[in-house]
Amino acid sequence: MRNYWNFYWPLALMGIGLVLSMQFQNATIARYPQAVNELATLALAFGVFGFFNAGLQFVSQLANVFARSPHALRQTQRFVWLVGITLTLPIGLMATSVTGHTLLQTIFAIDAELATRVSAYLMLMTPLILLNCHRHHLTGLLIQARLTRWVTVYNFTYLGVVTATLLTGFWLELTPMYVVVGAEMLGVLALLSCLVYARYNLYCLPAEPSHNEVTLLELTRFFIPVSTTGFMFALSRPILFAFAARSPNALLTIASLRVAFDFTMIFQQAANQFRHFFISFGFDDLTGKRAFMRYVALGLTAFMALISMTPIADWVWGSLIGLPADLLQLAIESMWVLCLTPATIIYRNYFHSRLMHMRRTAGMAYGSGIRVLAIFVAAALLQTTGYLNHLTASACLILGFVVEAFVSQWMHARVTAELQND
Repeated sequence: MRNYWNFYWPLALMGIGLVLSMQFQNATIARYPQAVNELATLALAFGVFGFFNAGLQFVSQLANVFARSPHALRQTQRFVWLVGITLTLPIGLMATSVTGHTLLQTIFAIDAELATRVSAYLMLMTPLILLNCHRHHLTGLLIQARLTRWVTVYNFTYLGVVTATLLTGFWLELTPMYVVVGAEMLGVLALLSCLVYARYNLYCLPAEPSHNEVTLLELTRFFIPVSTTGFMFALSRPILFAFAARSPNALLTIASLRVAFDFTMIFQQAANQFRHFFISFGFDDLTGKRAFMRYVALGLTAFMALISMTPIADWVWGSLIGLPADLLQLAIESMWVLCLTPATIIYRNYFHSRLMHMRRTAGMAYGSGIRVLAIFVAAALLQTTGYLNHLTASACLILGFVVEAFVSQWMHARVTAELQND
């Protein structure tokens, strides 16, 4: 159990460090005039950007699984360039083309002025796709070598750069868009510099090489299904925002969901590290590993509930972040529902890890697709009947994760039976 914890806690802190930057972004925007409108604009822009960016988190898992020989390392590096360029092009077109502008207006039911502001955010964010792709690849290499503590240190370096840039930009009274995106860009560049240093000074390939003949096609077959899980997750926010945009108090609801979802990501990122946990430790001693998962799930849920359901919430989002009173109340209420997230994510990720270990990642793609369908249907029904609000939108997100968890469990059972029959 101690070995599990020593490996896991730096990864959990790494995830927390990354998403804490979102909290500081929200705190900075909240102190500008027209905070609700600016937070809603940021939510829509990051919703679109997040769709293209979300699948990249699985680049680290790909590096962890396959980059275990000189040849495989070179192949994964080539693959990273291909993925980065492939995803950079569409978001660039979305940000700069008339068609992209029209799509933003249609999907989110917003006027031309707001769509222009969203497009401006997207244009500045576009280079982050390629940078993040390389960041995740290098992170996966360090995790493979069990250098998780260094990964945590580097990610908190990123957080420090982001925070310092946000404070400086706010003090200089720069435009919110340039402050937020500029802080993210400088933070990622600082993190990437640290990871490059570690790659050439701390990292070593495994003593027993494997995947000596891996091809780009094999990497693609592995990556597309797992990245689909990320892409489908990233669709969840835009879908909910699109339906919320057609409800009363649309901008206030979207802004509150942005704050609540960003806070939940702290705990979700910690839960997501169980994919790396099982890739690194395998599936022996399942009794001990399942017990460890239960302890972590209980701890994350209790901590999230403590913050969300006590006066701490008013202090954090009211005093520290500085949310307006009407936005604060809606965000806190949304987080009450979202306290179910950590346990659901950990349960799902156990079966994701099993499928990745068996190289049958298509099951993950099926589950994520059904999750998005469940969220879409639920949100559509609620919006049509007039019951869609910040609480029910949060419940839709939880419903999607529950559905995906059961589908992943079913796919794991199906693959296990197929392998046994073979």
